[in-house]
Amino acid sequence: MSRSGRLGIGIVGAGRVGPVLGAALGGAGHAIVGISTVSADGRERADALLPGVPVLTVPDVVERAELVLLAVPADELPALVAGLAATGAWQPGQLVVHTAAEYGVDVLAPAARAGAIPLALHPAMAFTGTSLDLARLQESWCAVTAAAPVLPIGQALVVEMGAEPVVIAETDRAAYAEAIAAVRGIASHVVGDAVARLATIGVERPGRVLGALARSAVEDALAAAGAEARADPSV
Repeated sequence: MSRSGRLGIGIVGAGRVGPVLGAALGGAGHAIVGISTVSADGRERADALLPGVPVLTVPDVVERAELVLLAVPADELPALVAGLAATGAWQPGQLVVHTAAEYGVDVLAPAARAGAIPLALHPAMAFTGTSLDLARLQESWCAVTAAAPVLPIGQALVVEMGAEPVVIAETDRAAYAEAIAAVRGIASHVVGDAVARLATIGVERPGRVLGALARSAVEDALAAAGAEARADPSV
């Protein structure tokens, strides 16, 4: 890290996550040195959330950055990291962060062997890829997985983005990812089905009708689960 604590951050991927986290880190005073994307939608998101940030190739982003944020789909991550290692792109002392729920830092081993410092950060929230997410980050928790000596760096980055850090061990990332997927499943299947049922009987704006019920039901379920966990430490 630089003497001031500010970093030059490069973002690989301009889906719904990368530009939002870049905007959050930029708002905390870090310099966003570039972002890579190959899609028109990605360029649109980059222009909206990171105005003035150059769109570069992946190797150029990695070359310019003190911290590389890999915001790509989980199934693309291993090959991306290994491919960049094969070309000698990773730099000693460079921070490499990925945002996939499924992985800890082991997936970044090819970068680590080149001297880079691996971190895994996953915000536990649904992203829209718009500025709305910057406000949602303020109410969110973010999984942090890293070796003990650099764990405070990951936690500090999360706080700078506006979220709360929660440490997840490398061996627990699979269970964490399953929990995240289960909650997403509720939103995409159960809620979606309920909205569709109301729409078929002519209810206007069914999402708004069910909104308060869905939020209160989830909050009650979370409160009950939290009380159960406190009563039984093995839960």
